[in-house]
Amino acid sequence: MGPYRQLKRDYVHRWIDHFVTYCQGSVHTNSIENFWNCLKRMIQGAYLAPRPFHLHAYIDEEVFRFNERKDNDAGRFDKVLRGVDGRRITYRFGG
Repeated sequence: MGPYRQLKRDYVHRWIDHFVTYCQGSVHTNSIENFWNCLKRMIQGAYLAPRPFHLHAYIDEEVFRFNERKDNDAGRFDKVLRGVDGRRITYRFGG
């Protein structure tokens, strides 16, 4: 059983047939399409030459921004500072 199918234990999976409709109650694809659009704009606008091996970091950054989008800049900044307390970022050159 693939990892996607294992999600059934924790999530309800609903789908939309776009040949029939684009929305059925609260089931739609607008949220994920909005997220991917924000991610693409962030990468194209903020990073000159994004490297594929850093893609997970770009996605993590946008996930944080997207999940905290209802907060103001000061609130997001405070959450970032609280999240880095006692942590170090290390980077090895040459892969």
